[in-house]
Amino acid sequence: MPVAHLPDDLRTALDDELGRFPETRLTQTVDRLSKRYRQGDSATAPILASEPDVAAYAGYRMPATYAAVAAALAEVAAAAPTFAPRTQIDLGGGTGAAVWAAAGTWPSLEKCTVVEQVAGALTLGRKLAAKADEPAVRSATWQRGSIDPAGAAPRADLVTLSYVLGELPERGRTEVVRWLAAEAGTVVLVEPGTPAGFARIRAARDILRELDRPIVAPCPHDGACPISPGEDWCHFAARLPRSSLHRRIKSSTLGFEDEKFAYVAATTAPIDRPEARIIRHPRKHKGFVHLDLCTTDGLAPATVVSKRHGPRYRAARSAEWGDAWTAE
Repeated sequence: MPVAHLPDDLRTALDDELGRFPETRLTQTVDRLSKRYRQGDSATAPILASEPDVAAYAGYRMPATYAAVAAALAEVAAAAPTFAPRTQIDLGGGTGAAVWAAAGTWPSLEKCTVVEQVAGALTLGRKLAAKADEPAVRSATWQRGSIDPAGAAPRADLVTLSYVLGELPERGRTEVVRWLAAEAGTVVLVEPGTPAGFARIRAARDILRELDRPIVAPCPHDGACPISPGEDWCHFAARLPRSSLHRRIKSSTLGFEDEKFAYVAATTAPIDRPEARIIRHPRKHKGFVHLDLCTTDGLAPATVVSKRHGPRYRAARSAEWGDAWTAE
């Protein structure tokens, strides 16, 4: 799977901020937040009542959110090669992971705005951004606000919403997705790579299709999702290295973590979608590879690519989960 390295400036800024607080306090807060996240408790946003709480939350989730969003945006950039956004609005953006990811994907970005209801997250996000090498991150606007479809729709070349749909009341999500897409050139939604997270992404995808917004990623088509609800779910993963400090506050011995996520992106830009996408880890055997594909014609599980396919076999041997694939 792709390895997502935090930008050096973000990693240093985040470690400096975490270093301001006792590790025991950070570890306790991360443990509490981790339990809530694993249990899928998203009825309310995490309680961030103090500076250490906000720092712990950033240390726990910001690298993983960055990895997932960066991986999703990379696929958008590959499938819409002429898309060069100048403006971005990130709703429910927390400490700004999606802004860092977008600036690292598109050098064309000039103006970024993060909208977040937790004042402490905005404060920390602004502090981290002040140390960024990317001008678009360093000059970002940090605005306190909530996701409110009754207000003016976000107008930007790129509108992002990551790990937020699950925190919203189910009955209002349809209106939120319509609102997000109303004035956006490209809209990207990211959720946890769980069956529930995929269900939210699938529902959002259906709304974007109703709006006649071409799906740019990850799907190779605009048709109905071929995955039967309740039988399987579409998700991907990004691997991110952990610093020694991150390992300690997460009480982990592993030098990496795998962030699983589901996403959908729709755009008004010209697109050049792949003919298929690998939706599971390729199963590599001696002399052949099994690929589970989503194609323009639907699912193609256990597609065999053998040595006799020459260059395609060599490509399959190096292929990863989530990669684009060219059908025969």
